[in-house]
Amino acid sequence: QVQLVESGGGLVQPGGSLRLPCATSRTIFFLYIMNWYRQAPGKQRELVATITYDRSTNYTDSVKGRFTISMENIKNRVYLQMNSLKPEDTAVYYCNARAARTDLPHNWSSEYWGQGTQVTVSS
Repeated sequence: QVQLVESGGGLVQPGGSLRLPCATSRTIFFLYIMNWYRQAPGKQRELVATITYDRSTNYTDSVKGRFTISMENIKNRVYLQMNSLKPEDTAVYYCNARAARTDLPHNWSSEYWGQGTQVTVSS
């Protein structure tokens, strides 16, 4: 099985920056697409950024040019670098792994979630 653990959340002023690491318990990047989601109070969970094994990335329009997703294979970590933060970025941010292949190890799930980390952007 796989565990995902996010960290790095906190309170930041508008215009500030945060980096959110997501640590994975196993080497999974060649099997799973890695995603960052967020959920603001009273809103649906939203896909923010995606990265694949070949480092292909995709972002929701509202964060393009401000957020960067990256991976560090040797440390089994995915990062979300968030710059020029706005109050509307306030949310719980979740790390997600979604299977990119069907030939997964025995008993491995097709999807995993972290517990989430709170990001609050406020003056």
